Amino acid sequence: MCPLPQTAEAENRLKEDPRWQLIERILATGPFQKSGRLRELLPYMVERALHGHGHELTEHNIGIAVFGKPADYSPVEDSSVRVHARQLRLKLHEYFDGEGRGESIILEIPRGSYTPVFRSAVQAQAADPPALPASALASSATQRRRNLRTLLPWAVAALLAAACVWLSVRVADAPSPPAPPPWPLSAVFDGTNPTRIVIADVNYGMLRIISQQQGSLEEYLRPDMQQRMTPTHVSEREARIMSYIANSTLTSYADVIVATTLSDMAPVSRGLISVRSARDLRLRDLEDGNYVFVGSPSSNPWVLLYQNKLNFHEGEGVVGESMKYFVNEHPLPGEQKTYQGLEFTGSAGEDYATISLLPTASGRGSVLILQGLQQEGTEAAGLFLADADSRAQLKKALDIQGNPTKPTYFEVLLRTRAVGGAPNATSIVAARLIH
Repeated sequence: MCPLPQTAEAENRLKEDPRWQLIERILATGPFQKSGRLRELLPYMVERALHGHGHELTEHNIGIAVFGKPADYSPVEDSSVRVHARQLRLKLHEYFDGEGRGESIILEIPRGSYTPVFRSAVQAQAADPPALPASALASSATQRRRNLRTLLPWAVAALLAAACVWLSVRVADAPSPPAPPPWPLSAVFDGTNPTRIVIADVNYGMLRIISQQQGSLEEYLRPDMQQRMTPTHVSEREARIMSYIANSTLTSYADVIVATTLSDMAPVSRGLISVRSARDLRLRDLEDGNYVFVGSPSSNPWVLLYQNKLNFHEGEGVVGESMKYFVNEHPLPGEQKTYQGLEFTGSAGEDYATISLLPTASGRGSVLILQGLQQEGTEAAGLFLADADSRAQLKKALDIQGNPTKPTYFEVLLRTRAVGGAPNATSIVAARLIH
């Protein structure tokens, strides 16, 4: 997305520009190879600046062009551009202090601005002052001592004033701590406790379909679960496929999108976030910390631990042959008893998802559950939480004012329109506070 479309002539001029060649060397280094977002942000900012559009590099415009934000998004509520800009400044500083120490051009992004600035690394050398004649040295010594006694108090005062100015600039330029993520993400990304994002086990979902077994958490935790759900009378070719399914670890594209999106919104918890497959989690892991469970019981059976606290439950007829649906245990006026989703991932139509926030069983953390009937629903739930307007609708549906200062638990049922395997036009169907 970052380099904008341009003519072949303009592209050639850009590639021949020493400043752009510097950018290519920077992007080839390890720190930038590991960060896809910075690899998009840096060339976009530089290209706009080199083409004379540096004045257009505002936080809002960058959010739309690089981060895919909607045109009406609010940078006040969404700090992702500021967070990545701070990271970019740090990475550039590390580069020119390390691998790029010998560069003839230095790139800086001044604080408070998003317009890159290039300057020469060659510093002009001040000419040596002319030597005084030997006779002048002795005659001027007395005068210098007299001048020093006169100027010393003023010099001390000037130094103190300069120190105060320097300290005030340092405080003003000091990077501000990352802002906490908005509610309800702040409940699971609190910047203090570790947060595990537990993504779905697609292999388990496929085993359920092949064996046509409903499955359960108890079944999932059995050491011989894979063998128990694998048909015995199969051909050699089918056996190889079954072996691959049973012994590999796969997740869905939707789960990756959700995990990445939510992690990017929680810079305050950077270093405290880990991603685990549902298959690699154990009961003892749930004793401390916060959790995000991604996926429904058919692919992430850990959510069954909290099923008795929720109003909306996933339902299914014959596994692999029936369409899944959400059961509304206690319908309110105007609500349906069931909500049926897509026949399968990739088909067009309506899908449903739920978002639930609950305390962990130990009471020492919170758990956020995002479960869609199909992958489109799961992805829609993650994108819903990343959107400021959607979060505002959630608060309105739950009758919540401002940002809750105490634990506020809830569940909400979402409807999304799926087109070509992607969610679109997601809205709230029903919401419940959990007391």
